[in-house]
Amino acid sequence: MTQIDFYVLPDTTLEARLDFACRLAETIQRKGYRLHLHAEDEAMARELDERLWTFRPDAYVPHALLGEGEGEAAPDPRIPVTIGWAAPPAPEQAVQALLNLAPGIPEWFSRFERVAEIINQHQDVLTAKRECWQTYRKRGYPVKAHQLRGQG
Repeated sequence: MTQIDFYVLPDTTLEARLDFACRLAETIQRKGYRLHLHAEDEAMARELDERLWTFRPDAYVPHALLGEGEGEAAPDPRIPVTIGWAAPPAPEQAVQALLNLAPGIPEWFSRFERVAEIINQHQDVLTAKRECWQTYRKRGYPVKAHQLRGQG
């Protein structure tokens, strides 16, 4: 059964949430997991794509943005991190973990071993992610919260 982890940040900004998403993506990828970052929309996906190159000078998180270019083939299945905002990664990507940054839960979340949700103290995010927490719990998924202190 899919394990759900909620990371609760003390910050209120989208920037802090995306910066933590990049650090978490790096950690997950370093542990050998294949990861899909599910963004709220194309703008957020492109922001994540850019941040993964720049969030730390010595960091390198190999990744591909899904949905770039019309008629584009699926990214090389050896790329460990994908970013998208609509459809899930193709099954041949063999992705094990999902980092969900969209307000709701994607219908296809249960195909992953692990799902990470990032909450910050922005009211819209708090409201949306409380609903997600309750939905996961009602469906019987194991949910764990990680209270984080200042990030920086």
